[in-house]
Amino acid sequence: MTTPTPAEERITTEGSVYTVTGGDWDTLLDEDHDDRIVINMGPQHPSTHGVLRLVLELEGETVQQARSVIGYLHTGIEKNCEYRTWTQGVTFVTRMDYLAPIFNEVGYCLGVEKLLGIEAPRRAQQARVLLMELNRIGSHLVCLATGGMELGALTGMTAGFREREEVLHLLEFLTGLRMNHAYVRPGGLAQDFPEGWEEKVTEFVALMRTRLPDYDKLLTGQPIWRQRLENVGYLPLDGCLALGATGPILRSAGLPWDLRKVEPYCGYEEYDFEVPVLTEADCYARYRLRVAEMHESLKIIEQAVAKMEPGPVMVEDRKVAWPAQLSVGSDGMGNTLEHVRKIMGQSMESLIHHFKLVTEGFHVPAGQVYTAVESPRGELGFHLVSDGGTRPVRVHVREPSFVNLQTMPAMSEGGMVADVIAAVASIDPVMGGVDR
Repeated sequence: MTTPTPAEERITTEGSVYTVTGGDWDTLLDEDHDDRIVINMGPQHPSTHGVLRLVLELEGETVQQARSVIGYLHTGIEKNCEYRTWTQGVTFVTRMDYLAPIFNEVGYCLGVEKLLGIEAPRRAQQARVLLMELNRIGSHLVCLATGGMELGALTGMTAGFREREEVLHLLEFLTGLRMNHAYVRPGGLAQDFPEGWEEKVTEFVALMRTRLPDYDKLLTGQPIWRQRLENVGYLPLDGCLALGATGPILRSAGLPWDLRKVEPYCGYEEYDFEVPVLTEADCYARYRLRVAEMHESLKIIEQAVAKMEPGPVMVEDRKVAWPAQLSVGSDGMGNTLEHVRKIMGQSMESLIHHFKLVTEGFHVPAGQVYTAVESPRGELGFHLVSDGGTRPVRVHVREPSFVNLQTMPAMSEGGMVADVIAAVASIDPVMGGVDR
């Protein structure tokens, strides 16, 4: 055994830090240190979902205190929205929770439409439901895949990302992009679905119906997986309510709170589906809930395909409808020459109007509004304030990842340090949404 080097004390924002080299730990700890050590898990740790830093105070393997440090991914999206038109705001909010971009777009656009006193056409509402449920499946698949990877179930990770790739392929076909779509716009959609979309969606549903049971064989009934998650990260209903937790965390504790049922939007009241609920309130319950929710999403997608009616996907009001019936060029990006000729050739007035609508945007009546949607992580709410201009005065987001993250200490303190990883994985925080 080497002789230990005297530990030099360094004062940091998180308390005293000691750098020690050589020797046995037992010889270095004394009563002054109280047999506790403080470690940083993250922000570079692969199980901290990108850029989350956890400060853990340990006594042996037991977590005595846990704190989350956020802000490493701050993008200033809320503030940036104040310097863009109402339509341009979509391209910012879609980048918050980057695993569920469609929900960001729909929540934001519902708020803008409420301020305008308009409602998107029926076909656009049905398309939004279809896209959100596709996105919900993709988000839950990432949760299962990354959670499995962090706990050592690598086959779960490869399977989850394999299925998620199918979701992204379909979203790219429907909207033009795999992520950050900016496809949902105030007043409706950027454009209609391409030809053959029904067959593509139906094929996807059929494929997922064959693939989802594999997760039950691979994980649900696997004894090691169950032992790793059961009675870990326990948070009962009163704890969820006190901390503002929503989504699978709240439903795993026995409360069937789902905004699609309790405060329907986009016509969700017309769809037949169940809200999965469990009472165990642990990591295993949250895992099972997400698998069950994917089955329900497939049911909703099938109904959306059957319900889809012909018609416009953008409001008729030409003072709001931007961009109006775009025809995408062969490069998949710009407008076709026919569309440009139509705009240029109609009249000078229509050309000027199109230019002003794109550059200045439309005026939104003064007021403030709060709209919320049920994202894969819980209640995603948008508080929008307008002074009657073409840009928001304030955009504030009630992000479920941000609120749910404060349940981490309640789930982790008193447990083993290895169970912190399982607890954070079951919360499923997306740091793009937390930091905004």
